[in-house]
Amino acid sequence: MATFTSSLPNDLLEMLDEHAKKLEIPKNKLIEKALRLYLEHLKRAAYVKSYSQAKEDKDMVNLAEEGMAEYFKQIEESQTKILLEKNI
Repeated sequence: MATFTSSLPNDLLEMLDEHAKKLEIPKNKLIEKALRLYLEHLKRAAYVKSYSQAKEDKDMVNLAEEGMAEYFKQIEESQTKILLEKNI
């Protein structure tokens, strides 16, 4: 594990101290957990944004629709095969 040194505004440091005491965990563990949660939040936000942008891309929409058409065709073929096997 690496060591990281940083400065924090006094009000944030006071909040960190209060919550660490309340949760009975070291401040560094609270910072680690908060940072992991925040970075995961950023990752999810970027994922959502990419889907929002994709819905505006006509080529992407066409590609998705073509894929859905193929998917429905495969389902239909599977259902037909199952029905034929039951009748045999």
